[in-house]
Amino acid sequence: MFPVGAFAYSEGLETAAVRVAPQDAAASGALLRAWLDVSVDESIGRLEGPAVWLAWRAFQATEFDQLAVLDEELTALRPSASARRSSRAMGLRLVTTWHVLHPDSRLEETLTRARQGTLGPALPIAFAGACACSGVAQRAAVEAFAYTRLAATVSAAMRLMPIGQTAAHALLSNALERVPAMVDALSTGDHPLESFTPALDVAAMTQQYLHSRLFRS
Repeated sequence: MFPVGAFAYSEGLETAAVRVAPQDAAASGALLRAWLDVSVDESIGRLEGPAVWLAWRAFQATEFDQLAVLDEELTALRPSASARRSSRAMGLRLVTTWHVLHPDSRLEETLTRARQGTLGPALPIAFAGACACSGVAQRAAVEAFAYTRLAATVSAAMRLMPIGQTAAHALLSNALERVPAMVDALSTGDHPLESFTPALDVAAMTQQYLHSRLFRS
């Protein structure tokens, strides 16, 4: 729940909510459930989760060249320019503030490379760094990242759709129950970063064309 400005981004959910325009809690719940399922299976399970897993290991071994490669690949796999900017903005904010509170030479090196333009860092990379430098285990780091991303989506949904807190958090709880199995799959080996979420990507890319909006993406 560390504040990095995630409240300002919906990751394209606002566009989907406007296009589908759910009229009641049931329709809103169906849309949010589908969005969370794709987030767990694809966005986190195949892209951001593996990035956290691999970046945690790279921070532990102080392999900053590998971190730079991961950061570049993670950023390149995001078709939406707003998603790329928001991820790096939140990532840099996280590392900057976390280093003030919990100084660590690895975080200092990350900030130095960020100033040089050789390392973003994107949010999953920054999150892995904060966890690795604070003694959080590799598996717990991925699980915590999944929670923060899914909780942010549910928070945005409650501001965008006619859905109550109880229904929204029930859907969040159901999505979180699937996270351990997703992390189990990650732990079986080094999984390459992959991304295939066309509907989510199109929603994020067309956010800027909404007549009025609450979120930056």
